[in-house]
Amino acid sequence: MLSNLGNILLFINVFLSVLIIYFASQNIKTSGNSISETIYQTTLLQTTLIFGCFFTLVAAFITSDFSLINVFENSHTSKPLLYKISGSWGNHEGSLMLWVIILTIFSFFFLINNKTHPKNYRLFTLIFQNIIILGFLSFILFNSNPFTLISPAPKEGLGLNPILQDPALAIHPPLLYIGFVGSSIYFSAAMASLITNYSEKFFAKSIKNWVLISWVFQTLGILVGSIWAYYELGWGGFWFWDPVENASLLPWFAMTALFHSLIVLEKRNVLYFWVIILCLLTFVLSVTGTFLVRSGILNSVHTFANDPNRGIYMLSFLCLMIFSSLFLLFKKYRKNNYNINFNSKETYVLINNWFMLFYLLTVLIGTLYPIFTDALTENKISVGPPFYNAVIIPVVVIFLFFMAIGPNVKWIKNKFDNLISFIIIFILFLIINFIIVYFFKSFTILSNLIIISSLFLIISSLIDLKKSLEKSKFDLARIISHLSFGFLILFIGLNHNFSLEEDFNMKVGDTKSFNNYEIKFKKLEVKNFKNYKSLIGDLEIKDKKMSQIKTLNPEIRIYESPSTLTYEAAIKTNIIKDYYLTMSNIDRSDFYNIKFQKKPMMFWIWVSCMVLAIGGFLRVFQNAKSN
Repeated sequence: MLSNLGNILLFINVFLSVLIIYFASQNIKTSGNSISETIYQTTLLQTTLIFGCFFTLVAAFITSDFSLINVFENSHTSKPLLYKISGSWGNHEGSLMLWVIILTIFSFFFLINNKTHPKNYRLFTLIFQNIIILGFLSFILFNSNPFTLISPAPKEGLGLNPILQDPALAIHPPLLYIGFVGSSIYFSAAMASLITNYSEKFFAKSIKNWVLISWVFQTLGILVGSIWAYYELGWGGFWFWDPVENASLLPWFAMTALFHSLIVLEKRNVLYFWVIILCLLTFVLSVTGTFLVRSGILNSVHTFANDPNRGIYMLSFLCLMIFSSLFLLFKKYRKNNYNINFNSKETYVLINNWFMLFYLLTVLIGTLYPIFTDALTENKISVGPPFYNAVIIPVVVIFLFFMAIGPNVKWIKNKFDNLISFIIIFILFLIINFIIVYFFKSFTILSNLIIISSLFLIISSLIDLKKSLEKSKFDLARIISHLSFGFLILFIGLNHNFSLEEDFNMKVGDTKSFNNYEIKFKKLEVKNFKNYKSLIGDLEIKDKKMSQIKTLNPEIRIYESPSTLTYEAAIKTNIIKDYYLTMSNIDRSDFYNIKFQKKPMMFWIWVSCMVLAIGGFLRVFQNAKSN
């Protein structure tokens, strides 16, 4: 029954997308600036029914309807309710359903929230958005149908991947997909702008909040995913340049560059075609990320659903969107004759863009290079943290200086009249940096440069805040975002510089000493839970210098459905540092591999990312109020 209902709703939504495209095309031919009520009603119906289709899938997971292959392969009767629900989008078919929901939501709200903009611009945006919706619905129906039946229906399912059975994974994909899929609406709007020759300034105004919304959710999605990987995968860090991590980061760089370019477009009416290119790039990178993750091309611990045949469809769809949009771009391109003064805010925004594109290109090359070498030479290689750290970190140092100066520069042309202020700031952060280095008595040249540059941005932002408060007029969203980014880089630098890592092979009763620490393996306990058995270690960590003793309990979990071992990290967190401990078994012995890490400033890394997203939310509300 659920299978039939789901398929019927999918076909109806295909029909509704075709209807919307037809109605919009007809409405374009009419005079006046009003959109037909039929289009509003059809779009609302489409959004409602796609929700109904998705909730039909969720209902199948909740009721353990194993007549559906998707439910059989990704659920089990013993799974807690939360993981049954999250299992509905923790697979390829379900994740694409989530994509379509977000596509329709963005389409509907763009239609009803941009009534001050020209009719044809809104209608062409709706047409392009529904072409994308049609593409994904066709893919779901004919290549990735979550309502495909299995006969006879099994009595029990295979179960959800154990490492996906986590509260963070219940919210991580929806957050990330809002970021990914949100790029579709300003891609569609960009194509509509080219066709209708809509004013550059007002075009920027129409999409800037949509860019910000997707950027904020992308940031939160990356944050939640990083926290999950930190405590679930046993990596012991905030970022490891995993290919799937990289796939989520690529559109974030493009979104960041796009939003700053939109500010220039709105204020000075320049960089229009550059904005169009960034809209295209962001959407392409979002779909590319999905293609790479779902195709099986990327080799990653994060890749939970893949099928090369499905990847071919995505690649074909992606190429079609790229070539058609590029054709439209080149057809409409016209050279703009304008000059940008070197010492102006416009220039600093462009410099920001160049840095973002440099990071984007570096990560893209590092992610794709192993794929090409494997295809051409059959030699499997990996590009890891040493490459990214060596290429990106030195550039970040320069980037932070420009980021600190940019907000203090005026539009069009600026005089070098704030040199004394920057000299004072330079002296201040040198003093603070000296104190940090003296206190910790450990640094490298590169990490010290990171600390210096991040302090420069922090102090510059604080001075900017002070001046703004004196004038009773300030851009709180920008100051918060820049300040939190400065703190983020500072805490990353401190984390990198003062982390400690050691691993030992130990058995119960053993004691190991290193640096100023002592680890004692006190006991091992076995506990049974609803859907897994757990081996829980009891380890005591003594800080000889601080005379502190911490007890940590890492786990080895044994799942039956599916049969899987997972290694759960034990973490003791405070505002200064984390004690991080993992335990893994060594075959046919009483010994266990114990990995200890001291990770400074982890708490503040997460907080900085959260505040960065809050700054984006404030900008959304600020823009909405001004409009």
